[in-house]
Amino acid sequence: MRRVTKIGSFAFISCVWLLAIGAAQAQPKTGFVHKKFERSGGEAVDYVVFVPPSYDGKKEFGVILFLHGSGETKGESGKQPVDVGIGPYIRKHEKTFPFIVIFPQAEEKGWRPNGVNGELALGMLDATLKEYKTDANRVYLTGLSMGGFGTFNFAVAQPDRWAAIVPICGGGNPEKADKIKDIPCWVFHGGADQTVPVAKSREMVEALKKAGGSPKFTEFPKAGHNCWDQAYSTPALWTWLAEQKKK
Repeated sequence: MRRVTKIGSFAFISCVWLLAIGAAQAQPKTGFVHKKFERSGGEAVDYVVFVPPSYDGKKEFGVILFLHGSGETKGESGKQPVDVGIGPYIRKHEKTFPFIVIFPQAEEKGWRPNGVNGELALGMLDATLKEYKTDANRVYLTGLSMGGFGTFNFAVAQPDRWAAIVPICGGGNPEKADKIKDIPCWVFHGGADQTVPVAKSREMVEALKKAGGSPKFTEFPKAGHNCWDQAYSTPALWTWLAEQKKK
């Protein structure tokens, strides 16, 4: 009888242990999750996805694709894209930030949708949309400096994909404004920017208005190039973004 009891106890404990492991494996990881993306050719590329603590795989979440600046380009500064821009803001509000955010890392200068960086960023976006419970009508695009230019570039290339765009201290091609005039847009720039002149954003905003769009524009008069800290710390931005949804 004792032997039967010991075997039974062992079996019971083993079942509990296996169930606990299964529950742990079923629970989705949250926070800044490091990922591998397999590009064409089979090479694995590192990237990061922020998953809100409230994510449980049941409710659909909006998704943000973040395009970093030139300083975070692979092989130069060595900094991760999460260290500059939207990443530091999320860290300060990690418990309540309501969006899934994708952080690709450029391999060369310039975010061109048809180039190597575009292949990676858009591929990582597609992978995230498949892996997580997301709302395809709430996919947003933002970027700073090089990524601000990239935001306009990606929007022009795929205007039907984005529920809203937030280009920061960047610029675009005014002649193509008609292609993105219907995308909700909030532009930010520092009035004292010595790296990318604020005129770049001003002319895009005017071009969008002339094309029939209604872009929002916030210019920080005394801010330099790194106005992204003020931009991402604007509470109204996140309220506005959450309200944007493709029809």
